[in-house]
Amino acid sequence: MIRLRLLAATALLLLPLPCAAAQELDLLIRGGSVVDGTGSPAKAADVGIAGDRIVLVGSSAGRHAKRVIDATGLVVTPGFIDPHTHTAGDLSDPKRSRNDAYLMQGVTTVVTGNDGDSPRDIGATLDKWKRQGIGTNAALFIGQGTVRGQVMKMSDSKPTAEQMEQMEHLVDTAMQQGAIGISTGLYYAPGSYSTTEEVIELAKIAAARGGIYDTHMRDESSYNIGLQAAVRETIHIGQEAHLPVMISHIKALGVDVWGQSADVIRIIDNARQQGVDITASQYPYTASGTSVTASLVPRWAEADGALQKNIADPAVQARLVSEMTRNLERRGGADSLLMTDSKDKSIVGKTLAQIAKERGESPIDAAIEIIKAGGSGVASFNMKESDIDAFMRQPWVMTCSDGSEGHPRKYGTFPRKFHEYVYTRHVISLEAAVRSSTSLPAQTLRLKERGLLKDGYFADVLVFDPKTFVDQSTYQSPRVLATGVRYLTVNGELAVDQGSLTAKLAGRPLTH
Repeated sequence: MIRLRLLAATALLLLPLPCAAAQELDLLIRGGSVVDGTGSPAKAADVGIAGDRIVLVGSSAGRHAKRVIDATGLVVTPGFIDPHTHTAGDLSDPKRSRNDAYLMQGVTTVVTGNDGDSPRDIGATLDKWKRQGIGTNAALFIGQGTVRGQVMKMSDSKPTAEQMEQMEHLVDTAMQQGAIGISTGLYYAPGSYSTTEEVIELAKIAAARGGIYDTHMRDESSYNIGLQAAVRETIHIGQEAHLPVMISHIKALGVDVWGQSADVIRIIDNARQQGVDITASQYPYTASGTSVTASLVPRWAEADGALQKNIADPAVQARLVSEMTRNLERRGGADSLLMTDSKDKSIVGKTLAQIAKERGESPIDAAIEIIKAGGSGVASFNMKESDIDAFMRQPWVMTCSDGSEGHPRKYGTFPRKFHEYVYTRHVISLEAAVRSSTSLPAQTLRLKERGLLKDGYFADVLVFDPKTFVDQSTYQSPRVLATGVRYLTVNGELAVDQGSLTAKLAGRPLTH
């Protein structure tokens, strides 16, 4: 009897145990064309999700799921990751925290705090997002301009040893609270008042905590040191601070530097061959988004917060007008600046040239009056398609929106890249477009287990219709949601279901 019991127990031990792979799926996406984010060719496969993880990429034969999505004729990819947005305000506002503009582009993770401009308290912001709920995952940079402004306000002077120590402490605190790195806006005040050496010292603090360096470079045109010198400065910062560097929204801005994309690419390729970890992001539009002030006013006029005083000072009027005139030439003239976001709604949708003509004054005088009245956002048409194409083809260039109010890129960047540059003009392949929007930013930003359709990775999954995945936002109507996203999961939960937004706030704050 004892022997029989032992034999029975032994037999039970030899039976195959149920494994995690055989568990019931919460969601099965069946029959789609899977582009996994690695750059590998599209393949027919199914994607299974259990909880917040992908647990199957391949054949789903014999598997059961609580819900099955038929993805026949559709493309299945990882959720897109946008490394440069201006969504901190949206995410912190309960009325906008779902982040509709990005979900409807297929974006499941956004990064904000770019251009040197971030919330002061990284920890409090991340904690608020966690408590309140957000629609997309989100990560934060600590902004060098924010840090400098906190310590030195709008001073253009060199920091004292004590001020430098205060700034280093602020950066270190932000990194400990979860910032993924430090961002700079060296074109904008007050970041523009910083020397390269000052930036290096702060970047070293971020590097010591495992962070990266993201920059709106000192010059994308010929405003000060020039485009190519600004690229070299970025490389130098990365080398000296020993951290990866990412050039935000890489471009050749304005007639003075059109065609220099080939030179910039060569400089970056040489640096990468020498071991520098440098990448770049890019949005697929010929117009940048900024303000009338940033476009035209020289930075000396903003020092110490004295812009309005300098505008009214007859002693500096001639110099101010002369330099603003030259800056307008760099931008391509008054016809190239379209007002997009202003308290004065009468100027929105008009070019600076139109406004000047209506008022019977010069474009510079019209710009000064706009600035005196509170300023305006602008879409600045200053890029050539040939430069955009050249940058986009580089394997180290990822997709970003740099989404700002009044510019269609906030609502249309990702579908525009696919519709225009993949399916219509064939500038890059589908697989390259997916990689540049998923695994490349995930790797660059050090976001673990995201950016690929891979067993064990977080279930940020996009299913889109290649025939209807199109941007609908325009410069005239910039706040129109994109079309073509059929399904989108964020951490395993459906944020878009059959083309419509759900009420889910499944996003998570992501820390370094």
